[in-house]
Amino acid sequence: MREFANLVLNESEKVYRKKRIVVVMLILAILIPLFVYAQYREVETTQKRLGTTDWKVSLQQQIVDSQNRLNNSRLPEEWRDWLKVRVEQQQYYLDHDINPMAPGAPTFVRAFIEQGITLFIPLLVMIVAIDIVSGERSDGTMKMLLTRPIRRWKILLSKYVTMLFFISLILLLVGLFAYVLSGLVFGYSGWNLPVLTGFVIDKETLNTNFVHLIPQWQYILMAYGLAWFVAIVVGTISFMVSVLIRNTPAGMGIMLAALIAGGILSSFATSWEGAKYIFSVNLSLTDYLSGKLPALQGLSMGFSLMNLTVWGVVSLIISFVVFTKQDMVN
Repeated sequence: MREFANLVLNESEKVYRKKRIVVVMLILAILIPLFVYAQYREVETTQKRLGTTDWKVSLQQQIVDSQNRLNNSRLPEEWRDWLKVRVEQQQYYLDHDINPMAPGAPTFVRAFIEQGITLFIPLLVMIVAIDIVSGERSDGTMKMLLTRPIRRWKILLSKYVTMLFFISLILLLVGLFAYVLSGLVFGYSGWNLPVLTGFVIDKETLNTNFVHLIPQWQYILMAYGLAWFVAIVVGTISFMVSVLIRNTPAGMGIMLAALIAGGILSSFATSWEGAKYIFSVNLSLTDYLSGKLPALQGLSMGFSLMNLTVWGVVSLIISFVVFTKQDMVN
């Protein structure tokens, strides 16, 4: 056990020396203020356009705008379905006197996680995971590591545990930066604001039979749990790519293409049944909490969780089989 702990500590020091976490922190320190400013400008512009700070007036105007778009005969059918669900959901919030976007750092954190779960957070995870094996093969340190009297599976497991630790650290940093920086503009209150969840999309119609109120802090914890699960799966797939491909830039290109492909397929392959089995199409787990229309027909929380679990488990098995059986030095 002590030997394995030393391996994990050694791997953690390697990741730290590569300054990957520093890069992640710099990205967050630069981009999150931009997101905060964009959110602030959007709120300010809306208030000026409507001439009021009343959220009900703003929400009513959003409903009217969506209904006007629905009257456009040229609107694609998938957008029409999405807008119908959105109008029903907004009307539900209005009827129950609940502001879905009450100002405050917790609300920003919630929105940031919901928007970042499909691409931004996976990209941050990829920065750490993609070269955790391939980086050592290219710089020659893998040969030195494998000559030690330690089983290969233990070496790889220590790398995987290290990756899990740094993925968790990244999620913690995302929440910390988002909360602290957005709070400077929107304030730090709002943890106990009521949030509606339990919306169910049934054949492009909104089912509100299971809708219930929960405090915002609980919703954020649920969203973070889903984001952490997504990060683990993306990290595990990146880990497999790092084992299979020696060249780190090539591995980054593969993962980046796979992540972007999910968004493209969600928009342009809505009639392709097989698209829902691709992992990057199933990353928007928080959509099931907020009641958004799934990217493709046939998707549900259970299906997406199972799909991502299978991808993660298979990727991990492939990683260990390849690492323990093949020549990882040359």
